[in-house]
Amino acid sequence: MSGLSIQNISMRFDLPNGEWVQALKDVTLDLKAGELMSVLGPSGCGKTTLLNIVAGFLAPTQGEILLNGEKVVGPSAERGMVFQQGALFEWMNVRENVGFGPRMKGISAAQAREKVDHLLDVVGLQDFKDKAVYELSGGMQQRVALARCLANDPDVILMDEPLGALDALTREKMQSLVLKLWKETGKTIILITHSVEEALLLGERLLVMAPRPGRIHREYRLPFADLGVDADLREIKKHVEYGEKREEILEMIWNMEEEIMGRTEAPV
Repeated sequence: MSGLSIQNISMRFDLPNGEWVQALKDVTLDLKAGELMSVLGPSGCGKTTLLNIVAGFLAPTQGEILLNGEKVVGPSAERGMVFQQGALFEWMNVRENVGFGPRMKGISAAQAREKVDHLLDVVGLQDFKDKAVYELSGGMQQRVALARCLANDPDVILMDEPLGALDALTREKMQSLVLKLWKETGKTIILITHSVEEALLLGERLLVMAPRPGRIHREYRLPFADLGVDADLREIKKHVEYGEKREEILEMIWNMEEEIMGRTEAPV
């Protein structure tokens, strides 16, 4: 069974005062190998919690995650994570950061160098391979993070707000890079974002999650990610369907935020 299966996932966090918070409830979905899914929803809807469960960083209160038919019981190289901040090794240069995973797997120095050089070409950083990561811009650091993730050849790439800290122009360039990498590598990708525009552009499947307890509110299947591989993303934003879906989802999220603000307790 190829792909990722999320089966009846629920997550409850116990609080020090003896109370508890239901972060997720009965989340079920299947992703085929090579699908690109964006996940959107208001703060506190459990987006990152779900991603951390898929990554193996958290064990769900109920349900299970299957990857290629095998139960996920913890972190592994089959699932690569790209965080909002690159979480790079500051004491290593670009080449050493990207090559860290292959070296830990015992790949020969020559093979590791060949793989690293190829990936740095793919993300456009070959000329910066000997630079310290702290010398790079935010966008370049995220390129290093993507290359480092790909160097481990994961089946699934998990991205938690990976472009959220970037300026608008750099973010647009990185969106195009994500689409390029998706098509060229055939990886399954789950991308968490707060941006409706980004979710529309980067998700051939778009999941809207409802506020706590986090659950699937609506799913869309969209053409924009496929179109964006070979087209200018700014042109795609001019599509009538894109504008209609954007307004529909914005209103949906707005109503959810209003619901959250009306509660007496603050969202987690």
